[in-house]
Amino acid sequence: MKKEKAVVVFSGGQDSTTCLFWALNKFEEVVAVTFDYNQRHSAEIECAKAIASELEVEHHILDMSLLNQLAPNALTRTDIEVKDGEDGGLPSTFVPGRNLLFMSFAGVLASQVGAKHIITGVCETDFSGYPDCRDVFVKSLNVTLNLSMDEQFVIHTPLMWLNKAETWQMADELKGFDFVREKTLTCYNGMIADGCGECPACKLRRQGLEEYLEVRAV
Repeated sequence: MKKEKAVVVFSGGQDSTTCLFWALNKFEEVVAVTFDYNQRHSAEIECAKAIASELEVEHHILDMSLLNQLAPNALTRTDIEVKDGEDGGLPSTFVPGRNLLFMSFAGVLASQVGAKHIITGVCETDFSGYPDCRDVFVKSLNVTLNLSMDEQFVIHTPLMWLNKAETWQMADELKGFDFVREKTLTCYNGMIADGCGECPACKLRRQGLEEYLEVRAV
């Protein structure tokens, strides 16, 4: 794969930045794509831009503001509280159709820039119950993309079966541990690095970090 080209779906968060390091290690040429859907914090876009610039990765930002109109939720509205799902329901941060649209447009971009590989940081191990983070969804979409554009894309999900501690380990093995820890934005409240420490994303990130640091110290 080293001589081939890849597109990374990139938010500037821990998972997608780890995937970006993974792609830079695997492929000769890497392009990052970030989607602007008028998300709650514009800092997410700025963070993604800064990371791509520092790592010298070609970066595309696509306007997906229609998603904001169609799917009001805690990531697109400041008046909706960030909270976990209740009684088996989805969290308030779930954006219906987000990964379906993001991956579809990433496929269109990949076809335009001559890339056959698409990388996304979705994960079924430490996820919040989002149906569009499941392995079965990704595999189904891979087939659909190939049929819809008569291409032979391969969607890679390096984090699919990793928990957060193992994701930190991957970043470390790729020599990106400090970079990911200090320069990514995972927090639902828009704070870089360790974040607010209180939202579900920060708690999951911190728990994984603490678990990994314990293992690394042994």
